[in-house]
Amino acid sequence: MLMYGEEIKRLVYSYLKDWALTEDVTQDVFVTIYLKLDSFQGNSDIKTWIYRIAINKCKDMLKSWKYKKLFLTTQFFSLIETKTPEFYLINGQQKDKVVQAIFDLPIKYREVIILYYYKELKINEISSLLGLSPSGVKTRLLRAKKTLEKDLGGLWDEK
Repeated sequence: MLMYGEEIKRLVYSYLKDWALTEDVTQDVFVTIYLKLDSFQGNSDIKTWIYRIAINKCKDMLKSWKYKKLFLTTQFFSLIETKTPEFYLINGQQKDKVVQAIFDLPIKYREVIILYYYKELKINEISSLLGLSPSGVKTRLLRAKKTLEKDLGGLWDEK
């Protein structure tokens, strides 16, 4: 937990975009790791195994009724909430345009961008983590970068 706690929390947040849920799911990830540690076979790096558990927990949460209900409630209240110019100024200063654009990506693109650029995992590690072929990971990365390029106006350089 000391080694991977913050990384896992940021990874979970990138999926759920809600700090309260992030705390719950992160705790659930580490409980699962503790309970299943004896079943770790060592076929992959421990970090990859932990990330896989976290990603699976996030995907389970995104499919759950609890999450959908919370999401709909939040959307509803954000529509009726009145926001002042000060709110927009402060909010605009706090949000990073690139991070927001990444969060707006579909989950299949967002996860490869985060794992590759922010978690600095190799293509093969991401492939193993997500159950995709390496070429599938590369394709998703390319499509995500093209989408971000459209949204951000040429920020990504093709290599």
